[in-house]
Amino acid sequence: MFIVVLGSILGLMHLYVWKRMVKDTTRPGRARRWLSALLIAAMALLLAALLGPRFFGASGAGWYAWPGYFWFGLIVYLVLVLLVLEPVRRVLRSWTRPDRAERTPVDSVDRRAFLARAGAATAGVAAVGLVGTGAFSALGPPNLLRVPVRLNRLDPAFDGFRIAVVSDIHLGPLLGRAHTERIVAMINETEPDLVAVVGDLVDGTVDELGAAAAPLRDLVSREGTFFVTGNHEYFVEETAAWLTELERLGMRVLRNENTRIRRGTAEFDLAGVNDVAGTSRSDGPDFDRALDGLTATGPTILLAHQPVQIEQAAVRGVDLQLSGHTYGGQMWPFHYLVELAQPSLAGLSTVQNTQLFVTRGAGFWGPPVRLGAPPEISVLSLRSG
Repeated sequence: MFIVVLGSILGLMHLYVWKRMVKDTTRPGRARRWLSALLIAAMALLLAALLGPRFFGASGAGWYAWPGYFWFGLIVYLVLVLLVLEPVRRVLRSWTRPDRAERTPVDSVDRRAFLARAGAATAGVAAVGLVGTGAFSALGPPNLLRVPVRLNRLDPAFDGFRIAVVSDIHLGPLLGRAHTERIVAMINETEPDLVAVVGDLVDGTVDELGAAAAPLRDLVSREGTFFVTGNHEYFVEETAAWLTELERLGMRVLRNENTRIRRGTAEFDLAGVNDVAGTSRSDGPDFDRALDGLTATGPTILLAHQPVQIEQAAVRGVDLQLSGHTYGGQMWPFHYLVELAQPSLAGLSTVQNTQLFVTRGAGFWGPPVRLGAPPEISVLSLRSG
C-alpha cells in the first residue's frame, strides 16, 4: 500500500512538472518529445532508487541510486517553487490575452510562452540552488552539538558524565564505510563516557553492508556503546543477523531491557526499547519489560528511536529519553509535517516530568539533501540538580 501511495504521489508530481515545464514551454514537436522522454527517464531512475535496493540489494546500487535520489530532491523543490509561482502566473495571465487592438493572437501565444518559460527557468534555478545547498550540508561532516542536561536524581559523582548520541546513520547505497569512519572519529574525539546509537543504522543486509559498519568496533568510551533498533532495522529481512553482528562489533543491544551504570557507589539505569515498527515482526517495544527491576535511587535514561515513544516513558517515570528518527525535518519546509507526527523535532524538551532529547541524526533518508536541518552528533553532559 505504501508503494502504491508513494508511486501515485510521484506520478502526480511528474505530471505537474511536465505540464508547467514541458507542455507550457514548448510547441508540439521534437523538443517536447525529447523533454518528455527525459522526464520519464528521470522518474524511472527515481523509482529504481526507491525500490531497487529493496528487491535487488544495496550492493552495486549506487550508479542509479545517486542520480535517482538527487532527482527526488530536485522534483520536490521544482513542485514547491512552481506552486509558489502559481499566484503570480494567474495574476499575469491577463497580460497574455489578446484583448487590445494592438495585440494579435500571435502576440498572445508568444507572451504565454515567455511567461511559462520564465516560470520554468525560475523554478529550475531555485530548485538546483536549494538542492545544491542541501547536498553540501548532507554530505559534509555532521555538526557537533554539546548539550548540558540536569537530572534531579543524578548523584553528583556523575557530574560531567558525557553521553554521545547518534542516530539515523543510514548505511546503504549512498553512505558507506567512509561515512562510518568519520562518525567514529568525531565521537572518539569527544572522549565520551558512553555512546548511544538510537536506531536506523542500516538499509541493507549484513553481507552487503557489514564492511561499512565494521568501523563501529573502534568506538571508544568508558562504559561502552549501546544500541536500540529503529524502524529501518525492521525494513530488512536480516534484523536478527544485524543485531548479532553489532554485538560482534562490541555494541550492547538493548532489546526491551536495561543495565546499570555505576561510578563508585553512585548509579543510574540505562534502558532501551525496540522501535514500534518491530510490532510487525512480533518484536515491538515492551516498556514494562525494559524498565523492570530499576533502582529507586538514581535516574533512568531510556534509549528509544522515535520521540513519540515518550508518551509511554513519561507515565512510567523515566527521567530522560534519547531519540532520533526526525532528522530535524531534513528538508525544509517538511519539518511542519514531522511536527504533526512527533512531539519534538530536535533538541531538549519536557513531556510531563520526563525530559526528551532528539538528535537530528548523522545521515539522511532518500535525497542526499538536508536543508535547514544539518546532520549532527550530540554530546550530552549530565549535571545533578
